[in-house]
Formats: sequence, C-alpha cells, structure tokens
Amino acid sequence: MPLSDDQPHTRTRLPVDAQPSAPQTLRQSRPLRTLLTVLVVVTLLVAAISIANRGKPGTGSGGGSSADRAAPGAASGAGPAPSGDQPVGTTVNGIASGFPHSDQGAQSAAANYAVAIGSADMFRTDSRHTIVATIADPGAAAALQSRLDQGFGGDTAARYGLDAQGRAPKGLTFVSRTIPAGTKSTGYSDADAKVEVWCAGLTGLAGERSVQPVTANWFTLALSLHWTGSDWKLTDFTSRQGPAPMPGDQQAATAEEITGAVQQFGGFRYAR
Repeated sequence: MPLSDDQPHTRTRLPVDAQPSAPQTLRQSRPLRTLLTVLVVVTLLVAAISIANRGKPGTGSGGGSSADRAAPGAASGAGPAPSGDQPVGTTVNGIASGFPHSDQGAQSAAANYAVAIGSADMFRTDSRHTIVATIADPGAAAALQSRLDQGFGGDTAARYGLDAQGRAPKGLTFVSRTIPAGTKSTGYSDADAKVEVWCAGLTGLAGERSVQPVTANWFTLALSLHWTGSDWKLTDFTSRQGPAPMPGDQQAATAEEITGAVQQFGGFRYAR
C-alpha cells in the first residue's frame, strides 16, 4: 500500500569516509583544467615568438659582416652559405675591377681572374697580353706574361687544333670556359691575399668534325694577390686537379647542341 506524504521522512547519515565525493572532484577538476589551458596558451605564444624572430638578422653591437651573418648556415652540413659584398660595378677590358680592400674583395677578384685565365681569349696572343696587363700586379706582369705565353701558345694551342693565332678550324668552335664553384681564403693581410678557387672547366672543339670534343673537368686554382692601393692584382697562381664529383648519369649532348649552347649562353663576372 502506498505511503502517505504525511508519513515522517527518515534521513540516513553515512560514515564520513563513505560520503559521496563527486561534488568535491568536480570542484578540483576546474582549477586543473584552467591551469592546463594557461600552459597551452603560453606554449603557443612562445612558439610563435620563436618563429617570428628566426628570420630576423642579429642585432649585435657591430652588426657583423655579411660572412658572419651567413656563418650559421655552415652548421647544417651544407658548407658556407653564399655571402659577400655587392658585385663591383666597374670593368677594365671586360674584366671586373675595383674590388673592395677586404678578404671578401680578394676572393671576388680571384674568382673573376680565374674566369679570365681559363677563357678562350687566353689562346690568342693579343687578347692574352691584354688580360695579363689587366689582372696582373705591375711588378709581376712580365713573369706572368712569359709563363702564360708558354702555357697557352705553341704546343698547347696545337693540341686543341688551333692555329698559331689561336683560331679554330673552319666550321668548328673552340670552347674554353672556367666556372667557379666556390672560393676559400687561405691567407689574408692588408697587403697580400691567397685564395683558392674551386672550378669546373669546359674545353674542346665543338662541331661535327671535331677530334677534340668539349669535355668537362674539375680543378682548383690557388691565386696570390697583392693590394696595389686601389685594387687586388694577381702576382702568381698554381693549378691542381679536382676535387671532382661523381659524374652524373646524363647523355652527352650532340656537337650541334654544344655549339649552340656556347654561342647562345654568355659567361659571367663573379663577386662573393
């Protein structure tokens, strides 16, 4: 039989340890959730600030040179990052000149002089003498001229099928180009500098009847430079083979393609 509402109500009191704990747990979870939210927000802010500052240049007292700013890139294992002063804006006889009186200026001069020394113009007497007069230190010009006349004339020119004036046979194009891949300073003072230039070279006769096809090779030029008071000039140089990378799996171009490339693609002046 149903109980009447008029019946007295009975309240049961549980022991202290048996009291329901759900309300207390709920009260404790709210501060914990708030703390976690704050930690997430702070972490996101720190990450955002770190990303924003990553691309900004250093703000040290001296500002640092361009080489200094590029130095962190070397830690990645990729070697020194491209760096240096702006390219010089003046030329003499088609060769860059007026390089800065600095270590990087000497490296830039060395790269440009390597291009000149390895050019096809060096196989012609008149243009070779012009190049030497342009890049050589006055005190070393005579010795360099004699050495380069022996190195690029006579038997060397004949080996590539050139005549005494350095001209290629009719219907063929003589190719001689030096492409710097990088420079390294091995000694520097205000008066003198030593720079190594790692280069790739293209040399040979391009054309259908060529018996000296254009080939690629790698070598390193070590150049000694002297500051003349207004520019870096060459006093001596040596050459050694390599280091040569592993040849790629590429099909060699036809004689017609090489001839077209040589005639259509000009060379460069360099600065670092």
